[in-house]
This record gives sequence, C-alpha cells and structure tokens, in this order.
Amino acid sequence: MDGQEEDGLELLRSYAHGFMVSQVLFTSCQLGVFDTLAQAPLHAATLATRLGCSLTGTRRLLDACVALRLLSLDARERWCMMGGRMDGWKGGWIGLSTHPGRYANTDMAATYLTSDGPKSQRDMMLYLAQTPYQLWAHLGHAVREGRNQYLRAFGTPSDDLFAAIYRADEEREAFHRALEATWRLEGRRVLTAFDLSAFPVICDLGGGRGALARVCASVYPRCRVSVLDAPDVLRGAPTPRRVRLRTGDFFRDALPRADLFLLARVLHDWPDAACQALLRRLRAALRPGGGVLLVEAFPPSRARAARVALRMLSLNMLLQTEGRERAPRQYRRLLAAAGFAHARLARPPASSAGLYGALLATTAGPRP
Repeated sequence: MDGQEEDGLELLRSYAHGFMVSQVLFTSCQLGVFDTLAQAPLHAATLATRLGCSLTGTRRLLDACVALRLLSLDARERWCMMGGRMDGWKGGWIGLSTHPGRYANTDMAATYLTSDGPKSQRDMMLYLAQTPYQLWAHLGHAVREGRNQYLRAFGTPSDDLFAAIYRADEEREAFHRALEATWRLEGRRVLTAFDLSAFPVICDLGGGRGALARVCASVYPRCRVSVLDAPDVLRGAPTPRRVRLRTGDFFRDALPRADLFLLARVLHDWPDAACQALLRRLRAALRPGGGVLLVEAFPPSRARAARVALRMLSLNMLLQTEGRERAPRQYRRLLAAAGFAHARLARPPASSAGLYGALLATTAGPRP
C-alpha cells in the first residue's frame, strides 16, 4: 500500500476502535483511577488493591490509559515502541515492560478527569457511559425509523423525552451533574459573549438545578436570576446562592415576567413547531425591549474537530429527543417567526475548544 492508503487504513482503524477508547475512559472514571492517582503516583499492584480490582485487569487498563495519554509512567519504567498510530497520535502503541513503574495522571487527566478540579468533566464522562452509550447501540434502528430509541433501549415511552433520563434517581443525578460539568467549562464564556447587565430580571428556562444560573448570578450580581423547571427536576434540589428556583411546565404553565429568558440547550430537544410555540410564549411574557439568549452548539466555523462533534451531537439528538441540532440561520428563522426581529451570534473563538455559542435575540434593536 502507498502512503495515502496507509493513512486511510490507520484512520479507519481509529474509527472502528473508537468504542474501545470510550470504554477505557468511562471505566477508568467509574473505577476511580484518576481520583486515586490524584493523591500520588502508584504502582499497578497498589492501585489494584485500592480499587478492589484484579492486578491483571488493572495493569491492562492502566497501560491502555498510558497509550491514550491519560496516564504516564515514571522514568524508571522501560518501554518499547510498537507499530501503529491511533486517532492522529504519532507516538505509536506502547508495549509492556518487565520493570513495573508508578502510574500518574497526565496534565489532561488531572485537569478534566478528577472529581474536584475546577474544570472537571468526570461527571459528563459518567453520564455518557450510561443513557447515551446504551442508546447508541440502537443507531441503526434510529436511522431506519427516524425517531429516538427510548422504548427499545429502556422500555420507556418515546414521546416522553426525559422518562429514560429520569428513570432512576441515580440517573437523574448523573444527568444534572453532567450539565454542571458543561457549564463549569463554558458557562462564563457564553454568558459574557454579550453584556447582559442591561436585563435586570433573567429567567433560565429548563435550567435544571441552577448550574448556569449560578454562573449568571456571579457574572451579573445586580440582576435577579431565577430558574424555571419541572417539579421532578427541582424536588430536593438545594437552592443556589442568589438564584430563585421556580417549578412549572414552560409549555403550559404561566411564565414569570422577565427582561431576558435563557434557553440553554433547550430548543434542540424539540421539533420546529414546539420551538415556535415556546418562543411565542416567551415573547408574550417579556417586558418591553426584552429578549432571549439561546445557547446551543455553534462551534467555530473552521474548527474541524468541533464540526465533527456537532455531527455526532446531531445523531445523539436523533437517538434521545424529538429535536435536532440547528444552524444559526435556522434558529434565526424560528426567532423571527415569533417576533424577535434582531439576533446577534457569538461563536467560541477559533483557537478554543469551545463547542457552545450564544444567539441573543430581542424584540427591538440592541439595548444601549
């Protein structure tokens, strides 16, 4: 084979093995590998004992993590390089050594995969390992049928979008912790894409337990911030500091008066007709000159990795919801039909790994 064919084969193998990589990542988070190694580097035998796992399985999992650059080994370990590349990494697969060394978190794992890090995404990994992972096993059915796969995967009604997510208390908690992980990374950036201080009363619709609302209240301390979500979502939830929690169905119940409604990853769950109905309700509940801030997947237009992620999210919407990912122009049309005449878009910087952008739409021109 020539060089082009070799590159194509390597890329194909990386795609085919992608589910294995995901399981290494998810399993390591579930077992507590990264949290345990956050205390100090450890030999495989010591780590296996602390995790309550077999030494054979632990060592193989740790070696896979080293190959994926999630873990490293100290300098006393001797390694040999073997042929092959994975997912664009040119270092190659790493072979086993006869002299056991100590495993440690890489900077990436320490930053994103330990529980208490300010940028931790561990809870998102734990959520993805549950409901989404099981649904993706039914992608073929979703493509053939054109609808979500809750009934096939979990035996829950396909027309109740949150029945599977809320099928058990631990699953509901995992979902909301995953949302917190998302806004921990991207919340401040999307909320400062525009100056929202001109909107004194802000309501986060479908804001869960207030993860994004907390960020909003911190960034705009003079604004009154509230969350409106279903009673099942907010039952037992601690009240966030400086955020009011309201229960209600935003499709049916009376909406609070506000200057700005936040819709963060809400409209993508629903078909166009439902989105238009909700936006019209928001338009009627807004104070004069008010608006809505849509936070959706608007990746940098030239970032290939972000575009790939957007395509995967679009398939995930097919598997999990009645909605879809939309381009900014499609959201602009929905907004215009509901009476929001002016809309401004802010994408993540091209140099960032951000996926979510903000679309600020008002009933009149921008506020001074």
